Amino acid sequence: MLASWYDEQGPAAVLHVGELPDPQAGPGEVRVRVTVSGINPGDTKKRRGWLGSSMPYPRVIPHSDAAGVIDAVGEGVDARRVGQRVWVYGAQSYRAFGTAAQYTVVPDQQAVRLPDHLCDELGASLGIPGITAHRAVFADGPVDGRLVLVHGVLGGVGSLAAQLARWGGATVLGTVRRSSDLDRVDPAVVSHVVALDSGDPAAAIRSYAPDGVHRVVEVSLSANADLDNAVTALDAVIAAYGTHADRTELPFWPLLFNNVTLRLLGSDDFPAAAKRAAARELTAAAAVGALTVDVGGRFPLADIAEAHDRVDAGARGRVLITTGP
Repeated sequence: MLASWYDEQGPAAVLHVGELPDPQAGPGEVRVRVTVSGINPGDTKKRRGWLGSSMPYPRVIPHSDAAGVIDAVGEGVDARRVGQRVWVYGAQSYRAFGTAAQYTVVPDQQAVRLPDHLCDELGASLGIPGITAHRAVFADGPVDGRLVLVHGVLGGVGSLAAQLARWGGATVLGTVRRSSDLDRVDPAVVSHVVALDSGDPAAAIRSYAPDGVHRVVEVSLSANADLDNAVTALDAVIAAYGTHADRTELPFWPLLFNNVTLRLLGSDDFPAAAKRAAARELTAAAAVGALTVDVGGRFPLADIAEAHDRVDAGARGRVLITTGP
């Protein structure tokens, strides 16, 4: 099969493209003929050795997310799955060989049936960002009738979190970094949006949520801790999946007196049951048209290094790799 891999960590130039043996599905696994592979910032961080991480395997095929078609199954898997269109998550989570290849092998439950009317681009965008967004929104219970604040509402996780919260019955508030981005936010999903470069974003958020917001989906806890403290309601939850400062300072006592819960989200290590529940609900939401993704670039597998550079540079929208002919 045609695949991309790296044998050492470093810049995108360490990525090779060439022929590798076709993988075979083992017991409880399926093999997927990949059509579209999705790149996440976490994929490029693993390649770079972010936070001092080392090579977990001698050779790595990157990327955890994809869409494609099951073409073979291992022992114990229903043979009727062959031919199903699926979206894939976790292919390179504690595994060496991910989806930047014409074929990938994953445990049966990590290849989720993709309804025929949904496109591969959406399917390849539901894995890490979608499951992270789902847990950020729903890990602490339903959001129907609640106020949910989503920071970075135009980002990969933030956009899906806003759509999931709206699908779940919440009123969604969002933030963007720059006032020039306000017009890019969909008012059908986000009822009110605030630019963080405005004079007083806390006052602006409070004008829409005078009693405070019930949930916060947080993209940068170190940047927004004081803002979150200023706008959260009693017993609110801040669900953080990112930060810029490794050792993040918090306004501890005000958050404590408001009984605020801080939930930290590391997607590779979510409970398996939570991932399965997220996969079911992401598919259900997508099937009724509640989820869309902004594709910021699509590259052939031969140009994967350029695609990784685009992600490292902070590309807007989902960056995808076409692995088929």
